[in-house]
Amino acid sequence: MKVVATERSQVLAARIAGALGVVMAEARFSRFPDGEHSLQRGALDGKTVVVGSVVDADSLVQLLLLLDACRESEVSLVVPYMGYARQDRAFREGEPVSARAVAGALGRGVSRVVTVHVHKETVLQHFGAPARNVTLEAAIAEYIGGLGLTRPAILGPDHGALAFARAVASLGGWEAEHLEKTRISGTEVRMEAKNLDARGRDMVMVDDIISTGGTLAAAAKMLRASGARRVHAIAVHGVYVGGALDLLRTSGIREIACSDTIESGSSRFSAAAAIASALTR
Repeated sequence: MKVVATERSQVLAARIAGALGVVMAEARFSRFPDGEHSLQRGALDGKTVVVGSVVDADSLVQLLLLLDACRESEVSLVVPYMGYARQDRAFREGEPVSARAVAGALGRGVSRVVTVHVHKETVLQHFGAPARNVTLEAAIAEYIGGLGLTRPAILGPDHGALAFARAVASLGGWEAEHLEKTRISGTEVRMEAKNLDARGRDMVMVDDIISTGGTLAAAAKMLRASGARRVHAIAVHGVYVGGALDLLRTSGIREIACSDTIESGSSRFSAAAAIASALTR
């Protein structure tokens, strides 16, 4: 078995290969003069793990081309971050179900698929191949445990994220709660940790994705105003749209961390172990 990756997933792919005890296959990416993508892969074995996060249109095209270049091998596809997964239904008449379109295109000819914290597991059925979604509660809990926090509490940014917060908290023996939004007036909203006193404590907000960062930034300011010692924001996927990192930093968040499903300077823990475990089952 060999592991091969698109340009935006090389670091994670190397970690997956290390966890599996196998080697990487070379893939060289370039463009034709008209801007179209081109690639040349190295020698493969009978089984290949193709790793590629869909973070933009270019990475999607690269992944499609790489899958085709590996068609002579038995391919296991790993999509650490699946762009378009949140478009899992047509919200208005005439719209595509983008998650279905992308999954269907990627799943052709592969033997199995592994995703990481995909938006909804119903998306997995669209790949047309056996698909498994893995989660990173253990990796996040291990990371939090190494931060040296004072009486940490784990917070979901809303009630929908409470189960995730509780799963992380259970691994470290911490309290878990969600942030509750209360509308004070037509323009004023208060956010606070429901049934939990933030005073003098380190508050850790956890979620599957940080996109614009607006909710986390607003919550951080209010947690600090409520007496929280420090506020941290940790997510699986760090998308960081439109200056989100700057917004989060200026809101008083001490630590901003994500996994390497989308490789960036804030990637502090890895999805490699969870992915490798899924691939060996």
